[in-house]
Amino acid sequence: MHPPPVSASVRVRRAESSDLDDLVALEERTFDSDRLSRAQYRRHLDSDSAQVLVASANHRNFLGTAVLFFRKGSGVARLYSLATQPEARGKGVGSALLEASAHTARRRGCRALRLEVRADNALAISLYERLGFRRIGGYARYYQDGADAWRYEKALA
Repeated sequence: MHPPPVSASVRVRRAESSDLDDLVALEERTFDSDRLSRAQYRRHLDSDSAQVLVASANHRNFLGTAVLFFRKGSGVARLYSLATQPEARGKGVGSALLEASAHTARRRGCRALRLEVRADNALAISLYERLGFRRIGGYARYYQDGADAWRYEKALA
């Protein structure tokens, strides 16, 4: 079962082991710190407690990724990571991945989706708020480089 395509131009599907090189390359291109390693991605691709989604314009045009974590017995899913190719930003990729993440979490019986975001990432914050996430807290010096984070949550009806 794949999440439904969000639009004709951006499709979201569950990542496969053949996506590993693309996932690692995007991670290195997008984040200066707090990166997922190749070994972590490999583990998450084959895990019951994680789901990796990828967005593409066609099967090989890799636009972005979302990593979701699920904890047994918890009704809250965690969006651990959301990344888009720099040239794909502002083209609906993040929205498509967030909608597919909510769909996936709902299908797994979760009542809410949570995430942390750098307090200085205004673009991401505005995307999350536009899609119904609300700020529920924060963490000082949350990231490896000492940056603060806001915690957001979206109720999944």
